[in-house]
Amino acid sequence: MADDAVTLQKLIEPQFIKITEGFPGAEGPVFDKCGNFYMVAPEVKTDGNFTGQVIRIDLDTCKSTVICEPNIDGFGGIPAGCQCDKNNMIWIADMRLGILSMNQSGQFNQLCKEDKDGNTMQGCNDCCFDYDGNLWVTAPAGKIAPHPYTRSNKEAFGSVYCVTNKHTVIKVDTGYLFSNGIAVQHSLDGKPQKLIVAETRTQSLWVYNILGPGAVGNKTLWGKLPECPSVDGVPTGPDGMDFDEAGNLIVAHIRSGYLEVFGPEGGRPHTRIKCPFIKPSNLHFQPGTSTVYVTEHEFDGLWKFQWLRKGQPQYCEL
Repeated sequence: MADDAVTLQKLIEPQFIKITEGFPGAEGPVFDKCGNFYMVAPEVKTDGNFTGQVIRIDLDTCKSTVICEPNIDGFGGIPAGCQCDKNNMIWIADMRLGILSMNQSGQFNQLCKEDKDGNTMQGCNDCCFDYDGNLWVTAPAGKIAPHPYTRSNKEAFGSVYCVTNKHTVIKVDTGYLFSNGIAVQHSLDGKPQKLIVAETRTQSLWVYNILGPGAVGNKTLWGKLPECPSVDGVPTGPDGMDFDEAGNLIVAHIRSGYLEVFGPEGGRPHTRIKCPFIKPSNLHFQPGTSTVYVTEHEFDGLWKFQWLRKGQPQYCEL
């Protein structure tokens, strides 16, 4: 992005409040229908093996409780993105185990090992429900366990899936150099209209027209993140994201120290939110409020700040 374009952006620095820290790879912030808050620690290892955790955080006391360490046939999980459904189940995009669902007691199920075409599932990173109850999922990892763990950092094999409201698993598209955050734009009458997918390694946000459950068309470039110096030689790029009620998309710009705010039509961000940490990874509005919870990888922590508007209602709130 040209320097003159950057200067046209509004820069704000709201007060961030740290809730907690020390959760390796902190990601996946989500509220359930009862107001309980969860996040994940995907980078936890035991004896060199992945033992990623799903954690419940008491936001009043900041006390944390590990409620789930997903494991299938001896292969520990790498839980990343989370969403809540109308039945109060937490759906988890897991880089090692694919797509999981979990109840409030921490009991989990692996949804599938193959998509509808019989192809082995890829490891998943983030997810979002549309208002019809279809779960859209990014998958930047290679085949799930027991296959070796790989990521689409240098080879563009990252994919996008949809778990339809009939529980059919469809691979929507592939060819991403690390598909990451994902969000759905709806029409004024609540119909799923646009699917937005972050491609981290190219600093890009792509958009598809949603034609139906698991069906998309007309992929085009929706937005581009500002160029920022890399940290430790690793490029910056878009990570998790969430809409506010006015249709602005707030995007975690990993390794940049900023959240980027795009208008409903995309393009270039109109506002940059300065963070007190370098590696914002994901964000989620507390339902019915303008409070945004942000996870990050510098302190592996959870923070909150007040945005100008409330968040867009989630599927589980409808």
